[in-house]
Amino acid sequence: MSTRVLVFGAHPDDAEVFAGGLLSKHASLGSCIRIISVTDGRNGHQSISDGELIQRRRLEAAKAGDVIGAEYFTWDFPDGSLQPTLEVRNRLICEVRSFKPDLVLTHRTCDYHPDHRAVGQAVQDASYLVTVPKIAPTFPPLVRDPVVALMADTFTRPTPLRPDVVFDASPQIEKVLDMLACHASQVFDWLPFNQGILDQVPTTTEEQRVWLRSWLNAFAAQRKSLFWNEAWGIAPEIIEAFEISEYAGRLDDASFEMLFPTARRGN
Repeated sequence: MSTRVLVFGAHPDDAEVFAGGLLSKHASLGSCIRIISVTDGRNGHQSISDGELIQRRRLEAAKAGDVIGAEYFTWDFPDGSLQPTLEVRNRLICEVRSFKPDLVLTHRTCDYHPDHRAVGQAVQDASYLVTVPKIAPTFPPLVRDPVVALMADTFTRPTPLRPDVVFDASPQIEKVLDMLACHASQVFDWLPFNQGILDQVPTTTEEQRVWLRSWLNAFAAQRKSLFWNEAWGIAPEIIEAFEISEYAGRLDDASFEMLFPTARRGN
C-alpha cells in the first residue's frame, strides 16, 4: 500500500519551494501525492489581471504536479485575504477525510505571510476534529490523525522552527527545478520583481534554469545554516526541514522512514 501525502500550501508554488525535494522523493517511491493551494493566487503579480492570473496559475500548478505525477488543485479562496474561518477549516477537514493521508505538510503559524499563517492555523484547528463524527459530517471521520509536518521558514518570533526532520533534497534538485520552472509567472517574473532583481532574470530557457538554481540555493542557504548539524558533515546543496505538529498524529520510529525516507532526525 503506497504512502499518501497531502500538502496544504497557501499559494500555487508553496509546496515546491518548501517541500519539493521530499515530494519528488515520495513520487520516485510510488507514493500518492495531492497538493492543494488553498488560495487562487490572484495577487501574485505586478500587472496581470486577477482573472487572467488565476487561470494562469491553475495551469502552472497542474503542470508542476504532472512533473512528479501528483494531483494539484487550486481552491477559490482569494489570495491575500485568507482567514482561518470555519468555512476554510471544514473544507480542510473534508479534504483530509476524503484523501486519508498518512502525512500532511503545511505552513507554520509563525510564518511571515498572513495567508501562510491562516493555512497553518486552519490545519492545526482541523487536526483533532477530523476524528469527530458530528463535525463536517459529509465525509466519515478518520479513525486516527495523520502526521502533520510544518514546512520550514526561518523566522524566529514568536518561536523558531524546531527541526524534527532534516531532509537532504540535493538528489531531487533537478525535479524541484522542473516543478518550479512551471510557475513561470512567479519565479521568472513576480518574485524577482518583488525582490527588486527582475533585471537579473535571463531571457533564454537554458540561462533561466541556471539562474533559478542559483535563486533556489540562495533561498535555501538560511535553512542550511539554521537546521543542518555540522556533526553530520558538510552541508548538502539544499535541505528541507520540518517540525512535527503536536496537534495531530505522532511520528514513531516505525513510520519515520515511510514518511521521511532517507531523512535525518533533527533535535
